[in-house]
This record gives sequence, structure tokens and C-alpha cells, in this order.
Amino acid sequence: MKTAFDTSVFPISADCNAVLKALQPIFQEQGMTETVHNWEDHGYLATYIKKNGSFANLRIHPHGLVLVDLQSYNDHIKGREEVDQLLNKVEERMKELFHGNIKRVKRLPAILRGGVIDRYWPTADGRLVEYDIDEVVYDEDSPFQNIKILHSKQFGNILILSGDVNLAESDLAYTKAIMGSGKEDYTGKEVLILGGGDGGILYEIVKLKPKMVTMVEIDQMVIDGCKKYMRKTCGDVLDNLKGECYQVLIEDCIPVLKRYAKEGRMFDYVINDLTAVPISTSPEEDSTWEFLRLILDLSMKVLKQDGKYFTQGNCINLTDALTLYEEQLSRLYCPVEFSKETVCVPSYMELWVFYTIWKKQTDI
Repeated sequence: MKTAFDTSVFPISADCNAVLKALQPIFQEQGMTETVHNWEDHGYLATYIKKNGSFANLRIHPHGLVLVDLQSYNDHIKGREEVDQLLNKVEERMKELFHGNIKRVKRLPAILRGGVIDRYWPTADGRLVEYDIDEVVYDEDSPFQNIKILHSKQFGNILILSGDVNLAESDLAYTKAIMGSGKEDYTGKEVLILGGGDGGILYEIVKLKPKMVTMVEIDQMVIDGCKKYMRKTCGDVLDNLKGECYQVLIEDCIPVLKRYAKEGRMFDYVINDLTAVPISTSPEEDSTWEFLRLILDLSMKVLKQDGKYFTQGNCINLTDALTLYEEQLSRLYCPVEFSKETVCVPSYMELWVFYTIWKKQTDI
């Protein structure tokens, strides 16, 4: 368990030696062995180690920032209480030393590392989020990726593919957005879904009485895991790969798209649920961008002239990547236009951008 405690003292410039002497007795009372490093104009680093392997780092900066990091191997209640008591003493001593003239005190929650359940997953824009995960429901490696389904108290079961949070049972907002946010009439329409192995899109579209939905998913194991553990998302639609108005193909979508284009098969809607817009802004170096452009071009070839293509973008904060994606749209084999909307997807804990793309109508 690691706890960070930040004490910022501004605008007072700290007397590093005085701070060290004031705090030393707190750690010494714990029977901790002390090692002190002094960098003249750069303050102190004191390390305190207990016999049980727990340790603390005390970093004192001359500009007034004092940091205390504690790492303990005890995750039981008593261990957490001991850490809180020690930090309370540090805070009290600092207030005494500076007569309460401390601008900011910040105590961060403990980070549990090496646990059976991994609760920490990064957002698309690089922030660390701690989820309320309490159970590993499914964890398998397919030939294509690692597949995890974890249970969250708030969001239900969450599908995580190779470390990327894909969809939770709470995330109907995602599914609705990538289908056009309720503005489309799917009755009697031909629909192509690329990816979508969680079954959420297929489940929702089948309700809308389409003529035929074809879903192309490369990873059978994603389907197997989701039809067992994500039923609030997919219902029973993945129990069979063929239904009255849908079929699921376990194939790579690129050969399928090429085949459909060659056959002249056309769709009213193409929904790309394969991958988000890459975070990298170097398309000439990132093969994911090349993959995206290929999917876009092939999708346009099987999209009817008045059809629509739906896809996710990425986190709203990734403005450079989203702008670059929009630039790629001008490089397709046919001219297109697009619109976008921003949606709050609960388990993502960030706003997500979705695109609608259609072929530009040319005057005859």
C-alpha cells in the first residue's frame, strides 16, 4: 500500500534542516532506520525503513514543498490505521513548525499494488482511474488479445481488451451513440457491424426490425465471454450466430469488406466498433492509422450513396488526434462529409466523441 501526503508551504521558503529535525522524531518513534541525503541547494531526501519492510520517503524542497510517501505491505485495517496516525502526526508537526501558515495540505488515497484484482486503468488521455472492481469474472488470452471481464459495483461487468476499457453493462449511452443516437430508422435496412463482439450494438439494432444485420467479429473468445458474462448488454443475441434478421461472421473484417466490395454488396449503415482513433499523431509511423484508413475506404465502397457510417472517435481531450482523424476523411477515395457529437460514457469517466460520416452528394 502506498500513500502520498503532500504539504505545500507557500509563499514561505522552507528551512529544510528545520523541517527535517522537526519530523525526524516521528519516524524514529516507529523504530525506523534513517538514511539522509543532502543536496545543498536542492533540499533533503530522508528514507526510513522498518524491520517488516515498510518504508517512508521524506522529500523536503527548499521552495516549500514537503512530500511524504509511505509504502506498507499491510493492507489490513490496523495497518491502514497506523499509516493514518503517522500522517496525522506529520501534519500536526508541520502546522506547529509554520504556525499554521501552510497554504495547501493534500493527502492522496492509498494505491494498492500487486493485488489479486487490478483496480487501476488509464483513461485515453493518460489519467489514472481507480475503479471499484471487486471481482475478476473472466480472464483469458485469445490468439488476438487478452480478454478480461471485471465486476464494478457501479458499472456492472466491464469488458477490458488488452488493458483498454471497452464497454460496461452501464454503457448503453455508448451503444446508442454509435448507432446514431436514436435519430435513425433501421426498419427494413441492411446493416454491417465491424467488430462489436460484446453484442451490444447487435442486440439493440435487432429490436428495430432491420432487414438483415451482418456482424463481423474476429475473436470468438470475446463473443464466448460476453454471451456468458455480459448478458445485460447483449441479451441472448450471441447465443446463436444466426437469427431471423442477423448473422455473425467470425472473420477478419478486411477480407470480408473486400469481398463485399467486389460482389457489389451495399449497406444502408456501416457501424465501425473496431478501435478508437489512435492517440498517436504520427500516422506515417503508426500502423493503426493505416488500418483505420483502409477500413474507412473499404466501408465507403460498400456504403450506399445515401447511407451512413458510424464510429467512435476518442476522448474529447485528445484534440490533436481527433483533428488528424478528420483530416484523414479528406483523403478517402470518395468525398465525404461528417458530423460529431460528444457523449458521456459512464465507465470511461471521460467524455467520448462519436462520428457520423456520409458520402458527399454531388450535383448531376
